[in-house]
Amino acid sequence: MSNESRARKSWVDLFLSSIEWLGNLLPHPVTLFAGFALGTILLSGLGSFMGWSVTDPRDPTKLISVVSLMDSDGLRKITTGMVTNFTNFAPLGTVLVAMLGVGLAEHSGLISAAIRSLVFGVPRSLVTVAIVFAGVMSNTASEIGYVVLVPLGAAVYYSLGRHPLAGLAAAYAGVSGGYSANLLLGTVDPLLAGITTPAANMYATETYEVSAACNWYFMFGSTFLITAVGTWISLFIVEPRLGVYDSQQSDGTLSDKPTLERTTSREQLGLWVTAGMFGLICLVLTYLCWPTSDKTSEFLRGLPWFGALGITMPGKNGPVFLDGVVTIIFVAFLFLGVAYGAIVGTVRSDKQIIQSMSKSMTSMGSYIVLVFFAAQFIEFFKLSNLGAIVAVLGADGIIALQLDNASVFVFFIFLCAAVNLLMGSASAKWGFMAPIFVPMLMRIGYSPEITQCAYRIGDSCTNVISPTMSYFGMIFLFAARYDRRFGMGSMISLMFPYAIIFLICWTAFFYLWVFVLELPIGPDAPILYPAPK
Repeated sequence: MSNESRARKSWVDLFLSSIEWLGNLLPHPVTLFAGFALGTILLSGLGSFMGWSVTDPRDPTKLISVVSLMDSDGLRKITTGMVTNFTNFAPLGTVLVAMLGVGLAEHSGLISAAIRSLVFGVPRSLVTVAIVFAGVMSNTASEIGYVVLVPLGAAVYYSLGRHPLAGLAAAYAGVSGGYSANLLLGTVDPLLAGITTPAANMYATETYEVSAACNWYFMFGSTFLITAVGTWISLFIVEPRLGVYDSQQSDGTLSDKPTLERTTSREQLGLWVTAGMFGLICLVLTYLCWPTSDKTSEFLRGLPWFGALGITMPGKNGPVFLDGVVTIIFVAFLFLGVAYGAIVGTVRSDKQIIQSMSKSMTSMGSYIVLVFFAAQFIEFFKLSNLGAIVAVLGADGIIALQLDNASVFVFFIFLCAAVNLLMGSASAKWGFMAPIFVPMLMRIGYSPEITQCAYRIGDSCTNVISPTMSYFGMIFLFAARYDRRFGMGSMISLMFPYAIIFLICWTAFFYLWVFVLELPIGPDAPILYPAPK
């Protein structure tokens, strides 16, 4: 290794170690979220008293004002909404229901056998690539990547004798940092298009319709970019910095040594049977989802990419299959776990099934405590309008720069990445930013489709270091299982290289794709407005 490489490595390691040290000075995440919630209440009272407000970009005749959570109405919202804030927190039910099925599959030995089969069946040099790519692709199935793939990435690395946090980071980077990239369309595509369309019609002289597939080509290409860059970061920055893993660092729930034994003949039989069952489940779901001329079996129809492919769907047009994916995961893992356990002898009665599910719920105790306080903070932040005001003020700052060329997208992407640290929801941010930026960029000649495409880059990259991202706390607790001293600073320093390098490389890729190669970003998605005829 050259002296320059050593110096560069030392500088990167020093920088990330500084972030980790500073971040670990913070209290436990539960305490931190409780403090954020209390701080939001106090800041909302101050902002309301000072009269903080901005013009609502959706209706210039109205204002977005800070809503006090310290007056009688605000305190009533806090006291009456605390339970529902917790129970309605979207990831809570998703995680718990999915973990019932996944927990059974884990305790039956199915996941362990599948991991060992993967370890001995795939070249080790391709494991990281496969994990990052699978993370990106998992976004099609909504939140399944967070619940299943991230802990699975850690388990695969642990089985290989590599640092499990490196595997967790690689999976998390693909799932969350590459959230918008995919070879297929997912739930976020029609959601964002539905927000962009009315924003475009605020300026368009004729009715403007934004397709759910308007960014498909660019996001298709981005899948390979994120996979390549994420793999490089994992192999050359994150894993070398973590070093050799010592299982003594764990919270006591792991074995002393990684399990690297080959699967037995009985385990292989169990895997073949469960693989056949899995294939049968996929065929049944495909049949139920496949559009037909009648309406006799619409239960799971409504995949968003059918519409993008021009296939007419009877009945509902919403993503019904993806809305029910957690239930499907639960049932699938339940059947697969029971079948595998019955063959290898780890599941012999209904009592063992219930005990396996109970064990998986026992391990979720810390997550439930963290979610309670995180849910309060996120809801208080939304009710106070503080996040929306920050988004509008940031947009006003870019408008003040009076940029009228392609360089405006650099500032726009970086603004979206910064706002993402305060507002985790992609649709909530876009709901406030689209009415500002879509008409603004249409005025200087850029289409709504290209503006939405740029937004999705900024919205994805900083997910991995955003405490307001719904699954951030859950990922933190997954990591803490392998390192009991793991703190908030450790989490941020672990994922910081992905956030920064993704942001730089994806922005450069955007300019190369759109303005240098002049490639289309999606079917019938113009770059310029009005589109050249």
